[in-house]
Amino acid sequence: MAERAALEELVRLQGEHVRELKLQKASAEQIEEEVSQLLKLKAQLGPDEGKHKFVLKTPKGTRDYNPRQMAVREKVFDTIISCFKRHGAEVIDTPVFELKETLTGKYGEDSKLIYDLKDQGGELLSLRYDLTVPFARYLAMNKLTNIKRYHIAKDFDIAGQFDPMIPDAECLKIMCEILSSLQIGDFLVKVNDRRILDGMFAVCGVPDSKFRTICSSVDKLDKVPWEEVKNEMVGEKGLAPEVADRIGDYVQQHGGVSLVEQLLQDPKLSQNKQALEGLGDLKLLFEYLALFGIADKISFDLSLARGLDYYTGVIYEAVLLQTAAQAGEEPLGVGSVAAGGRYDGLVGMFDPKGRKVPCVGLSVGVERIFSIVEQRLEALEEKVRTTETQVLVASAQKKLLEERLKLVSELWDAGIKAELLYKKNPKLLNQLQYCEEAGIPLVAIIGEQELKDGVVKLRAVASREEVDVRREDLVKEIKRRTSQPPCIC
Repeated sequence: MAERAALEELVRLQGEHVRELKLQKASAEQIEEEVSQLLKLKAQLGPDEGKHKFVLKTPKGTRDYNPRQMAVREKVFDTIISCFKRHGAEVIDTPVFELKETLTGKYGEDSKLIYDLKDQGGELLSLRYDLTVPFARYLAMNKLTNIKRYHIAKDFDIAGQFDPMIPDAECLKIMCEILSSLQIGDFLVKVNDRRILDGMFAVCGVPDSKFRTICSSVDKLDKVPWEEVKNEMVGEKGLAPEVADRIGDYVQQHGGVSLVEQLLQDPKLSQNKQALEGLGDLKLLFEYLALFGIADKISFDLSLARGLDYYTGVIYEAVLLQTAAQAGEEPLGVGSVAAGGRYDGLVGMFDPKGRKVPCVGLSVGVERIFSIVEQRLEALEEKVRTTETQVLVASAQKKLLEERLKLVSELWDAGIKAELLYKKNPKLLNQLQYCEEAGIPLVAIIGEQELKDGVVKLRAVASREEVDVRREDLVKEIKRRTSQPPCIC
């Protein structure tokens, strides 16, 4: 295999050499000699020269979604979007790629995960890594200073100058509402503040130049033990062991508002201005969370770091919990499903005059949630409807295609979700079986007698009960049975 690859590379290089000679208008003898050499190399490759085996697959890190999976996705999206709208959000969209310079320097160590695109007409482009940086660029470009928006059914942000912690508390409330509505299991929302982290690093003796890289190490504590994180800080990032130990004393603490009050009295942290500001805001935040009725879902966790460089204040992350092995033990998290925080300086990076627009937001981990919901449905062996069809238009006899087409058109025009089988003379049994397989609740059956009487036989698929309905009353009856509100046309 390696020999063939080497030979293919020789063929490619020789081909380029021949093309260059032609462009340089070399002598006919020289070109002929090199072409002859190219043909010899191709002959060694055999009949498969230049043919690569085509593998049918999606690119790494991507997947297709079948109708069942898309039905699950839509239900999850509907739940998330309805919550965003309930809280007064507008919707925007931005391109899937940005100028490379827009994304550069915003993500810390995660920058290596950005996909660059080839030069496009003189512009260096990259696929967007998240929706927050494009949103900040959007605000600066459009000179917006105040907006509450959502984006692609997973990101929610509040931009504007407001009193402390009120928008932040609403974001946490939204996160809890969404996760509760999706019913994917018990969850806990960890909160911290970047100012507390920076203040903690300062009083522990971390050099200013290492704040962000040490923050990135701390952010791994939800996945690996403290000792591994300490080894990375000391062995890979050059932090003194005693400084790492001081950090360890702090980052292994978690609790509620009582921990905030305890740290406000901490002899070291209380002397740091940044940490004091962060702790003061967190105390206020917990007051609002109690008023929102979600304080029991929130944990102040000093190990939460959120490695992205643009966060400036409160940060948070929701994790699903699994049952603790022993009574009294802390519940064990089994994965992050939502996260966010405050980023007051990001918009200013794009504004020509450096004008800042305070922002706070959240992002829902929809892909992980889809996987969890899918697994749950498979475990319960629940059938998922992949269409919203309310009624199938069927016929009981042959030569009634025209009548079926007329009736289904009437239903579509009235806003009814309806189907018919694409056969001139389908058997009634086949039509009924299709309804059962697709989960269609009603069948509108027409036959010669029904056409004479001006009625349609409406059959409930689940109970198999049938009733004759006047043609003019059919739309109203279908809507009544499927609880669909009248269509406003």
